Formats: sequence, structure tokens, C-alpha cells
Amino acid sequence: MTKFLGIDFAPLAVPFHRRMETLAAIHFVFAMVIMSSLTVVLTLYLLFTSYYWLALLYLTWLAIDRRTPSRGGRRATWFRNLDTWKHLANYFPIKLFKTSALDPTNNYIFAYHPHGILGIGSYAHFGTEGTNFSELFPGIKPYLLIMKIMLSLPIVHDYYMLPGCCDVSKDSIHYILEENGKGNAAIILVGGAKESLESTPGKCKVLIKKRKGFCKMALKHGAHLVPVYSFGEEELYTQVDNPEGSTVRNIQNYLQKWMGFAIPFFHGRGIFNYNFGLLPHRRAINTFVGSPIPVEKVPEPTDEQVNALHDLYMQKLKDLFDEYKVQFEDYAEKELIYI
Repeated sequence: MTKFLGIDFAPLAVPFHRRMETLAAIHFVFAMVIMSSLTVVLTLYLLFTSYYWLALLYLTWLAIDRRTPSRGGRRATWFRNLDTWKHLANYFPIKLFKTSALDPTNNYIFAYHPHGILGIGSYAHFGTEGTNFSELFPGIKPYLLIMKIMLSLPIVHDYYMLPGCCDVSKDSIHYILEENGKGNAAIILVGGAKESLESTPGKCKVLIKKRKGFCKMALKHGAHLVPVYSFGEEELYTQVDNPEGSTVRNIQNYLQKWMGFAIPFFHGRGIFNYNFGLLPHRRAINTFVGSPIPVEKVPEPTDEQVNALHDLYMQKLKDLFDEYKVQFEDYAEKELIYI
């Protein structure tokens, strides 16, 4: 590492595998942060050129295919098994740990915490085979549920379905858990994009107190509920200080109300420096998939039943956190904070 004008520059001579890992991280950030805006701009631009027919042709396809993200998507095994995802997992590194076997004759809802800035851990584990999900959980097919708007954008619509992403809607969850056989796992980032505003290094905050929809869905479909916690997800980026009531948070809350999703103001590292940029820092993520909570099917669950399952889930998540945090020095003395 070379320091110049207060900037820590990455060394030029690094092993080839680290270059491949950095390329994989660049690929991920481009796909998750840049591609959505770029494809919208490109589509609008083509509409005012002699190639307008290309844009119209694709928009027609988008309209025809609009229900696919809520009907199980269109996953591609070859995409999930690309070497790129092994390099991405090794970049941090990201590791997935099984604490209990899952019976493929059941369906599941995996509740993933925390969201982090970009949800990198959830994508690496459940949108790819970078951390060997299928080997750890044979017979279980994961469906990573993301915001519907992201699957409504040009190009992104098709790209995001390749790893098995579907929209996080009632129709989508119903299809995965009721009409698609057994051995399915709907992966829900319970805190959602709003929780990304709470993602701060050193803090273990989980937005869950009023998030009960995933428990209601588990009851309606008799899906066993699985707590999942990632140690390190909140350490990948530095977010602009944004406590409740601050100008920054007020702007973010306004943008969320206007656009429907939160926009964190953050920075990580760059390709050639360690101080600023959009790439995540190389910090370990260790994800533990907890034991499933058996759930009996209740087609029309009452508020009392939902609240009871929610309370039980929060206790099981805390137990999972407390049991495995001692393995990591930086977490041994930390407490899980529910907001």
C-alpha cells in the first residue's frame, strides 16, 4: 500500500486471484447500482433515434413478460454457477454456515438480516452458488425476493431473474410456496431498503418491530420460518451520518416517500485506492442459517397468531445472534438492536 496526499493507494503488484476478485466486485456493483439507471437512460435515448424500434420492441416484451417475476422468475443454472461468484465470495470473503438440516418436503421463508447497504451477502448466498448453497442445503431451491420496481426496468428485468430473483409481492410468495411444489425457500430481506439507512459499521440494528408481513405469509402458506443473520454485512460501507431528525435523514425519508425506496449516501473503496469509491471494503461476512421454526398452515391468520409467531421469531433470531457472535472478536460484546 502506498500513501500519497492522504490517500491510500492499492499496490500495483497483487496476485492474479485478487484481480479476479476485484473484477467480480466491480461486476456486482455495476449490476446493482449503475445498470438500472443506465438502461433506463439508454432506452429513452433510443426512442428518439433511428433505432427507436429496438426500444419499442423491448418495451413490448417487457409488457408481455411482466408477470414472470411473480411466477417464479426465470433462473439460469449456468449463471448461478459462474466462476465470477466464487471470486465475489472470496473477495470479502463471504461464508455460509448451516446450523440445521432442512427437509426438502417442506417450503420455507428465510428471513435475512441485516439488509446492509446493497444486500451483498443475500445475493452471494441465495442468488449464486458462490458459497455452495445447493451443497449445504440439497433439495432446497432459493428465490431471492427484491423490489418489484427493479424487475420492471429494461434489461434489468431479464438480468435480475437469471440468479433466481423474483418480486417481493404477495402473488410472488403465493406462487413460490403454494404452486411450485416443495423444497422452495422464499428469501425475504425483512428490513428492506429502509433498513439500509440504519447500516453503520459497529452497529447491529435490525428493522423488525413493525415488520410482520413475513410472519403472516408463513402462516398463510404453512412455510417454516428460518432466521438468517450475517455478521459483517454492515461493515462493507461507510454511510454519511444520518440520525433521525437530521437534514440528511429528512432528505432520505422524503426520497423514499416519493420514489418508494430508500437511498443511502455511502462510500466504500475504489479500484485503486482504499479511501473512497463504490466498491465494498474487503471485510468478512459470515452468515448463519438458523433452525427452522415449524409453522402450521392457517389460511386466514388472526392478529394474535401473527403477533405470537413474530415474538417467537424475534427470540429465535436473538438466540441465533447470541450463540454465534462469540466466534467473532468484533461481535462478542455486541447486542442485537431491534428497531
